[in-house]
Amino acid sequence: MFIELDRVEKVFDVRKKTGFLRRERREVRAVDSISFTVARGEMVGYIGPNGAGKSTTIKMLTGILTPSGGRLRVAGIDPSRERTRLARRIGVVFGQRTTLWWDLPLIDSYRLMHRMYRIPDARYRENLDRCVELLELGELLDVPVRQLSLGQRMRGDIAAALLHDPEVLYLDEPTIGLDVISKAKVREFLRELNTGRGTTVLLTTHDLQDIEQLCRRVMVIDHGRLMYDGPLTGLHEVGESERTLVVDLERELPPIEAGPARVVRVEGPRQWLAFPASESAAPLVARIASEYPLVDLSVREPDIEAVIAQMYAQQAERVAERRGAEEAGERVGEPGPAVS
Repeated sequence: MFIELDRVEKVFDVRKKTGFLRRERREVRAVDSISFTVARGEMVGYIGPNGAGKSTTIKMLTGILTPSGGRLRVAGIDPSRERTRLARRIGVVFGQRTTLWWDLPLIDSYRLMHRMYRIPDARYRENLDRCVELLELGELLDVPVRQLSLGQRMRGDIAAALLHDPEVLYLDEPTIGLDVISKAKVREFLRELNTGRGTTVLLTTHDLQDIEQLCRRVMVIDHGRLMYDGPLTGLHEVGESERTLVVDLERELPPIEAGPARVVRVEGPRQWLAFPASESAAPLVARIASEYPLVDLSVREPDIEAVIAQMYAQQAERVAERRGAEEAGERVGEPGPAVS
């Protein structure tokens, strides 16, 4: 396997002021005994709510942070011990934190990276031309990074991370700040990078469409623990999430009857229907279109944080039930009062 984590942990010591000249020390377990593997050439979504431990995991994979416990390898390399050696084989885009030089034109940042990574001239020009064309950076090369919009800078960061032909690419919110057309271009670029060049990609995002369009496999982390690892459809089944079909009718009508969907809201001729996210919307749309005077409709995807929150609540409920059963078993096994 290209990426291997075996019971990896990361614990931080946090000091909190509790009174005059007094501080309380406590441990925060950001990553709690996570194990998974990623094969070379896979594109995997790594998702979870804010503070779940995603960025901490990525920082350990790049060598920025050292694990508190467990074993971690990327391409057979221990990131924290051989960070410089690993840097030549990985590319990283950290959301709001740019790797570009703020006051320099975009092209100057690329020239500096050309020298830093000692990229052969021919390969540098080939990779730069390819990224400029596919990410539409031609008009931005002479613009100082500080003058770029968030979406433009994000495209610039993606290109910077790929100039040295990394074997694995870590992406944190790669489509943040992009309009619909730009998002489509970035997704297509990443898809081609993965399928055409076999680059391994680990993608963290809150945009469920990024995951749906790019990743066959998704991992969910919450409170530092890996809660799910499998296909996206399975995630919806585990989390029992729902999509919403927004239907605009020609006139106001009674609530639409189209099982298994249920009407959750009605405002005049507009109705909101909830249905399981694991099911296709096509049969539901076809039925409504044939039986009701339809003007327009749209499908809204479930909020990924809501899905994860539901999964976490289910897990907490199962743990509580198991503990209750164990306590009940212990009571049953207790000896009764002695009889004389």
